[in-house]
Amino acid sequence: MTQAKTPVLEIRHLSVEIPLRRTTLVALDDISLSIAPGEILGMVGESGAGKSMTGSAVIGLLPAPGRISGGQILLSGRRIDNLSEAEKSRIRGRHIGAIFQDPLTSLDPLMKIGDQIVETIERHEEGIGRRRAQERAIELLRETGIPSPEERFHHYPHEFSGGMRQRVVIALALAAGPELIIADEPTTALDVSIQAQVIDLLKKLARERGASVLLITHDMGVIAETADRVAVMYAGRIVEIGAVRNVIGRPQHPYTKGLMGAIPDIESPGMWLEQIDGVMPALNAIPAGCAFHPRCRASDEKCRTQRPSLMPMGTCEAACWKASPTGNPVPDSLVRFVPKSVTKRGGGNA
Repeated sequence: MTQAKTPVLEIRHLSVEIPLRRTTLVALDDISLSIAPGEILGMVGESGAGKSMTGSAVIGLLPAPGRISGGQILLSGRRIDNLSEAEKSRIRGRHIGAIFQDPLTSLDPLMKIGDQIVETIERHEEGIGRRRAQERAIELLRETGIPSPEERFHHYPHEFSGGMRQRVVIALALAAGPELIIADEPTTALDVSIQAQVIDLLKKLARERGASVLLITHDMGVIAETADRVAVMYAGRIVEIGAVRNVIGRPQHPYTKGLMGAIPDIESPGMWLEQIDGVMPALNAIPAGCAFHPRCRASDEKCRTQRPSLMPMGTCEAACWKASPTGNPVPDSLVRFVPKSVTKRGGGNA
């Protein structure tokens, strides 16, 4: 019998609070997930769902005054949420790389990009030597698709296009050979053709380097093209999680189906798109019961008063009283349209 590999990332019942003068807000509520070696886990949801907060908690950079109030975060079996700030700083870069939405926030505008990569390599690999670090930096630029890397090594961030800057950030995130990469909206600021290139690059690096990726996005289309599994977040909780092809083909939560119904179908350009009524609730106004019930067409008294936990629903897990334990799709009365082109893509290697 083959022994299961230790997950690169394991989050166990993570909760994050934001203490204020008169109250305490719950930003993340009982988040549990794991990412296997070489796996890409997508995390999708609207702004305010808690996606970026989850990534910040993992990397140890929660915005003040946010704090972890419960649960554990393990990296390759080692607990990291209770480490000192100095220990967390050593883990960042060396064991966890980060790719953010705006590459200019990750790059020093006054330093040549080669020097920034070399500095990261030297910081996390003592005794490597300047010459070898420079060679490694040029190799990384070549690996991430930067043309003429020997020449571009000496250029400043403003001399690169947006897509090329994002490739530089990816090279920077890989500089110390981390086992986990947190990619927070890495394609949002890019045009469609450049988005596709960045997506292909992330998949290639995960496959060839064996790095695991937590891909945070609001775009279900990006998830379909990139991820192996997906966690759908709403109001600080995971409401559905499973293999991408199963979540897309047989969505169990009405919010998941609503996200998919909002994606244009390239095969039916004139077809009506789904609109989820209302907005994501503010942290100080999360309703009782299922947080999605004010926006759900099929909610009833149970939905309004009792909060569902994640439960096995066929090939996925979902937190919905209307989901089917046998894995049958959510009734079409909840969402009228699921784009066929997304379902056909299937997504990932799941």
